[in-house]
Amino acid sequence: MPEINNYYSNNMNTTSRRSAILKFGALIAGAGTVPDLIGKELDDVRILPGYAGNTSPVSRPLTAIVIGAGNRGNVYAGYALKYPDELKIVGVAEPIEHKNERFAKAHGIPDENRFPSWEYVFQRPKFADAVIITTPDNLHYGPAMKALPLGYNMILEKVVAQSWKECNDILQAAVKFNSIVAVCHVLRYTAYFRKLKELVSTGFFGDILSVQHMEPVGHIHMSHSFVRGPWRNSKESNPMILSKSCHDTDILRWLIDKPCKKVSSFGELSLFRKENAPAGSPLRCTDGCPVEAHCPYSALKVYQKNRWYLGHLNLVNETDEEILEKLKTTRYGICVYKMDNDVVDHQICNFEFEGGITAAFSMEAMTPYGGRRTRIMGTKGHTVGDESDLECFNLETGESLKWNVNQAEITSGHGGGDYGLVHDFVRASLNHDPSLLTSTVQASMESHLMGFMAEKSRLADGKSMDIKM
Repeated sequence: MPEINNYYSNNMNTTSRRSAILKFGALIAGAGTVPDLIGKELDDVRILPGYAGNTSPVSRPLTAIVIGAGNRGNVYAGYALKYPDELKIVGVAEPIEHKNERFAKAHGIPDENRFPSWEYVFQRPKFADAVIITTPDNLHYGPAMKALPLGYNMILEKVVAQSWKECNDILQAAVKFNSIVAVCHVLRYTAYFRKLKELVSTGFFGDILSVQHMEPVGHIHMSHSFVRGPWRNSKESNPMILSKSCHDTDILRWLIDKPCKKVSSFGELSLFRKENAPAGSPLRCTDGCPVEAHCPYSALKVYQKNRWYLGHLNLVNETDEEILEKLKTTRYGICVYKMDNDVVDHQICNFEFEGGITAAFSMEAMTPYGGRRTRIMGTKGHTVGDESDLECFNLETGESLKWNVNQAEITSGHGGGDYGLVHDFVRASLNHDPSLLTSTVQASMESHLMGFMAEKSRLADGKSMDIKM
């Protein structure tokens, strides 16, 4: 591909069908306290993947172009490698040459369908069924608004865009051009949250009265993604409530299944600030920091020793020498207290839904663990879960349920949600039936608005904000 190789040399600074089934088990008994009730295993309930329940075979592979061959692009495209009779990747746009080359080789993409930037894709007549947009947040709007008038269906990584207006523009274009747009709210497609949704929908808890939900981000994840990484600065990406926690506003809206009316929010960036830098610490962890050996956020420890989160370092071979050079020359080697980050490291939101239902959400960066924690209180029952275990109790019948995610066969990241999304998108696109998706752009818009209004409230000292679609 000489034209692209020339572009790189001159512009390097520019920036099988799914056979697995999920097995759900129930643990149940008849009386006593919740701990006493748990432990008697009943028959497994076998539920096919895809919350919509469509497991019909496809007539041909859906063809798609990936725009952004980073981590998320490779994850969704990985479905094509595992299930080639369902999805075929026929094009790629990626400015980093070795990523473009690796991706093209993995998927057998011809040179004429390799592009150094998303703009080049749309200079060609439509040559696939769909596009998969996995670029940074600030590069969602442009390719989405070019793809939709050409008739492409779309998988669009969350956050949809950087403002409510841009999100609404994409929605209106999807409607106007009759395109199916799947937003990557992949938690909807996980075995765990589908099980929770099933319990809510079948009335196990009665009518929901209130929900308590917490996202423990994890302190190292925070330092990598939201202090040093692509989502550290709200102007370059989005506020934390959207860039990280739009999954959570979406899950709350999906489970409660009623319009959200009001929100108030408080939160701050408290720890990762310049005034909290250790005395004598240099700009970079590689410059002889006196506390580096004891700092949990040491770039040498995180990236070189533990080899965590290397995907964003754009490494070719992942040698110690290459990693060290990146830490000396990129933002990933800079002290976490001396970055240009501005997103919060803790935030709470209170939501009021139609019918007086309340939900309290807390995003917490400073935890040594992940796994969202959820409690649902209903007129008939209660549940507590942590993305691994669910414990439920029905107040009327005395019935107790305990479910563990290991009872489900997981075939991809995000608890199976990554491939679950693609599985349903393939069928929705080939049948041109958006009802086969739970996370269409139409379904995702209100939870995005909840996030935008929560941030507006936070910046207004917690003033209550009305949410009006």
